[in-house]
Amino acid sequence: MEHVFIVGEIGINHNGDLKIAKELIDWAALAGCDAVKFQKRTVDKVYTKEYLDGYRESPWGTTQREQKEGLEFGLEEYKVIDEYCKSKGIAWFASAWDMDSQYFLRQFDLKYNKIASAMLTNTELLKAVASEGKYTFIATGMSTYEEIDCAVGIFREYNCPFELMHCNSTYPMPKEDANLRLIPALKERYQCKVGYSGHESGRIVSTTAAALGATSLERHITLDNTMYGSDQAASLNVRDLVRLIEDVRLIEKVLGNGEKILSARELETRKKLRGC
Repeated sequence: MEHVFIVGEIGINHNGDLKIAKELIDWAALAGCDAVKFQKRTVDKVYTKEYLDGYRESPWGTTQREQKEGLEFGLEEYKVIDEYCKSKGIAWFASAWDMDSQYFLRQFDLKYNKIASAMLTNTELLKAVASEGKYTFIATGMSTYEEIDCAVGIFREYNCPFELMHCNSTYPMPKEDANLRLIPALKERYQCKVGYSGHESGRIVSTTAAALGATSLERHITLDNTMYGSDQAASLNVRDLVRLIEDVRLIEKVLGNGEKILSARELETRKKLRGC
């Protein structure tokens, strides 16, 4: 089995605090993640004025705008994140939720792009991302086959390498809704790599996804599931992240290559029990 690419999704779980972001990067690197991921939004592009003026109590104030802006990092913060990830030897990238955010991310030498499930039908954004030619993870939550067909068609038209990610966009996701058999089904339909982006609690769904052949895993991570934030409850605490990666790396080994070969240890047993 090939190496499963594991992404620690920091998203907005940093709560606008670089110290928390750095701690999450530390844990992701220590646990053995291949990358960490953030989310980038231009608040006035993603949300309506009416929505932003609405009431929302948060650590930053009492409007939706104050809450959304409080969760966003700007250029100076991402410069720090960029250098910090380099110092830790771990890649970072982000999912853009609007065109301005994708243009913003082009300021950094990022190896990967990500299409969030909510953005899978945003044709303008898909074309902008595909035009960059970077390896792109495409989440398929909330999407029909017809919508996925269209997204895949765009990336193939631009000859941009991609990987689909099976996803159920509920937060947290009930484990019985995982429908992990879609992983091999998507592989067969699109003849491409297929990973898993999870929003459930615990590790069993993600380890099962790896056993079913998921080529990547993305899980939201948090320092504390009780922290403020809409994604914290659907996240892995960092200690479970360590355990998950240990489990996945073991799964990679125990699945083997599917060939019937007598190991040296088994040959020794054969000599004892069969005499030949």
